[in-house]
Amino acid sequence: MNRFVVRAVLVPFILTVVGCGGGGGGSDSTAELSDAAALGKALFADTNLSLNRTQACASCHNPRAAFIDDRENGVGRVASLGDDGVSFTQRNAPTVLYAMFSPAFQRNASGNFVGGQFLDGRQPDLAAQAGEPPLNIREMGMPSKAAVVERIMENPEYVSSFQEFYGEDVFDNTDTAYSAMQQAIAEYEMSADFAAFDSKYDRFLRGEYQMTAQESLGRSLFFSAQFTNCSTCHQLQGFGGVANETFSNYEFHNIGTPRNEALLAINGGRTDRGLEQNPAAASSSNRGKIKVPTLRNVAVTGPYMHNGVFSDLRTVVLFYDKFNNPARALNPETGQAWRAAEFPGTVSLAELEAAPALSDEDVDALVAFMRTLTDRRFEQLDSSSQ
Repeated sequence: MNRFVVRAVLVPFILTVVGCGGGGGGSDSTAELSDAAALGKALFADTNLSLNRTQACASCHNPRAAFIDDRENGVGRVASLGDDGVSFTQRNAPTVLYAMFSPAFQRNASGNFVGGQFLDGRQPDLAAQAGEPPLNIREMGMPSKAAVVERIMENPEYVSSFQEFYGEDVFDNTDTAYSAMQQAIAEYEMSADFAAFDSKYDRFLRGEYQMTAQESLGRSLFFSAQFTNCSTCHQLQGFGGVANETFSNYEFHNIGTPRNEALLAINGGRTDRGLEQNPAAASSSNRGKIKVPTLRNVAVTGPYMHNGVFSDLRTVVLFYDKFNNPARALNPETGQAWRAAEFPGTVSLAELEAAPALSDEDVDALVAFMRTLTDRRFEQLDSSSQ
């Protein structure tokens, strides 16, 4: 394998890269750069790789907060504040956990686009994804790859580690050095830190946890094609007894998410057209389609939807149910009728309307089941378990 290319590994899998530590972060310490993943972890947390030295990958993907942006930036965490202290991103920052399992962007056997990195799939793998934020003016704001490499070379331990892992001549060419940085971060994101598979659900499958009656009902509903449509998109493998399920089929769908006016107000009114913004899928038929996210750690990675328009996980379930249940007329967070889809012409109605109405008991059970998908080390983040 080319050392600058990371290919997604689909389940079942064996983790061949061992990361350093278990989800700590925020420090740019380079004291123990024992392998490429350890180097990547240091780079991931290094604010020196941003223009004003205030922001790192870990700023928007905090390892202590299930790798989302938990900063209180005055906009309800619906978007991330950039290194310049003024600009905001266009989307709610998704967790990086389990991102390694997204396949390269492609069409599947059904002719649907799947995979890639970012919510529009525009980059093929983790290494390619890692190259964008440092150069994004609304994120880390560096003016060029050369400027990033210069910052890397300020750190003698980085220099020696890059040369050890990627060749003595790695800094002879800017693109080569920048690609090495991307690869190191990708190696970290492919480590055990990002795919623990130790949630209550995983422990249940191993006979180490007994689900409550409510969680068990939610599990049955979730995986039932007769009673819900959850597993239509949020299931990669068979019925919920298979280990290492990623809870996403990595397809792209427009689920009728309404505009988030607050987000539009802070980012200059830039409309997010989803998959249509991917150069490989630049068609109006893909407008508003977003890659199906993993549901792992969903209980602790709100706000929800690509634009952060919903604050509560239960609201999301009610939103889905409104397509089949006339009783779900109001958004409980606003007390008003659900707002219209931002892009009504491409909504996946066939999938959304393929389920009967849910009772309140069903809704609560589904939420309870999804709370069992939280990795063990992040369970303390779930306020409902306190």
